[in-house]
Amino acid sequence: MDTCVLLKPYLCDTLLTISECGVYRPLWSVDVLIELDRNLRKRGASEHQVAHRLDQMRRHFPDAEVTGYQHLIGAMENDPKDRHVLAAAVWGGAELLVTENLRDFPDTAVSRFVIEVLHQDEFPLDQLDLAPELVIAALRRQVSRYRKAPRSVDDLLDLLANDGHRCAKFTEAFRNADSFGTWRS
Repeated sequence: MDTCVLLKPYLCDTLLTISECGVYRPLWSVDVLIELDRNLRKRGASEHQVAHRLDQMRRHFPDAEVTGYQHLIGAMENDPKDRHVLAAAVWGGAELLVTENLRDFPDTAVSRFVIEVLHQDEFPLDQLDLAPELVIAALRRQVSRYRKAPRSVDDLLDLLANDGHRCAKFTEAFRNADSFGTWRS
């Protein structure tokens, strides 16, 4: 996962909550976490808030952090600022790389590694297609943990569809996933 995906709070929480169901295994690099730390602070998060978030990610996903990939960074041919992301994906054996910045990972730089690059909106959409019941349950569980808004799946979907999270296709498909509306309860 690229930093830009993990930086968005509700998207990050959604993707990691889906992962808790065993649908997929998230991967990120040490450099991605450093970048996440720096960007969260730039956005006004306190040192305590950043430390708590990173600690929670590491505690709940102890096998997600890829290490030992640094020797591959120089061989990557994608955008220089994101070479560490691709190197960690290759070293970690990822099949997919999830990002908002598709242009930073052109097919010419990625195809030889047999890694598919997916937009942050396409990835949860694929998960919904693969395991709709688990994804629906994950979002219900996600909103049940919040003490403040969003307190409903509908409210969460509105946030995921907004310009800050850019997951309109996923939210539309999610809303159509259960024709009986049982996920809304």
